[in-house]
Amino acid sequence: MAAACVEAAPAPAAGVARRHAAAQPARKRMRVAMGMTEDYDYEDACRLGEGAFGAVIRARHRGTGRSVAMKYLGEDGGGQAELLRESLLLEAASKGNPFVVASRGLARDPATADLCLVMDCGGATLRDALRRQPGPLPESTVRAAMWQLLEGAKRMHAAHIVHRDIKPHNILLGDDRVLRFCDFGLAVHMSEPPPYGQAGTLWYMAPEVLLGMPDYDALVDAWSLGCVMAQLLGGEAPLQGADEDDQLSAIFGVLGYPDDAAWPWFWSTRFAAEMPEMDKKRCKTSVLRCKYPETKLSEEGFQVLSGLLTCNPNKRLTAAAALKHPWFSRMDEPELPKKEVVPPLTKRQRLQ
Repeated sequence: MAAACVEAAPAPAAGVARRHAAAQPARKRMRVAMGMTEDYDYEDACRLGEGAFGAVIRARHRGTGRSVAMKYLGEDGGGQAELLRESLLLEAASKGNPFVVASRGLARDPATADLCLVMDCGGATLRDALRRQPGPLPESTVRAAMWQLLEGAKRMHAAHIVHRDIKPHNILLGDDRVLRFCDFGLAVHMSEPPPYGQAGTLWYMAPEVLLGMPDYDALVDAWSLGCVMAQLLGGEAPLQGADEDDQLSAIFGVLGYPDDAAWPWFWSTRFAAEMPEMDKKRCKTSVLRCKYPETKLSEEGFQVLSGLLTCNPNKRLTAAAALKHPWFSRMDEPELPKKEVVPPLTKRQRLQ
């Protein structure tokens, strides 16, 4: 689709540093393919998603016949600079990563000069797939799904990108049965210096983000993946609060309040200082195993779940560490999907 290229470094944004790294990753200048919206035809029932950010529309590229998703930002979406920034981050995250929806660059409307982000059409959301699921998923299916998601997150983090809004709504299930991350509107590059603001969706937000930690890192994605794993097992989001404080109460009500040894930083926060003594005494131990007993999840699987859903990020499993757990040795190595090659349409096909 590249009629032209835009070259830029990712725009300044609230990013994510690695607290345990000696040096920040370098940020390379990147090119984004630029095409025209007139190169695409919208398909019937073309609206894939809609929200305050704008809309995602399904279309077909006239030259190749490839189905794509085109993201348009509304007035509340942040403007074209945000769209360019998201395109750059998606380009970096999807390069060499079959578990992130592939970027096709940007397209410009010749009449208005407005931009839209063009991506491969990745299928239905995992949220919709779970809604159609008649009952709980077997552990083997959850294990295979989590392998893909953790492998995708590992590669994404290796590219210095943190998603910050992982949830079933932002995971696509393709016809090839491959799960892919999408919607990088809140993603950040690890080279940006702290402090970082609160970002994400409440039920999947890591406790350090809710508590206002100024230098959180890629482990916020690991927490979100733990929430997704629990939802795959139980059919619903495991931790549901009405606001930030209520969400923290939901987290500690299941996992227990960490003591000084488990998470010293927690006790310096406003939330800990204002917490009623009754709550401190009542929620001392985790009841996570009660919610996901051995009839639902083996001991090895529970070690992965509890490792991801660890309140102290310094003790939480990274995506790379989780993949090394013996739980995944029980499954055959999944074959990575091959890149689909779509032949260009003939002149007769284009005219039909």
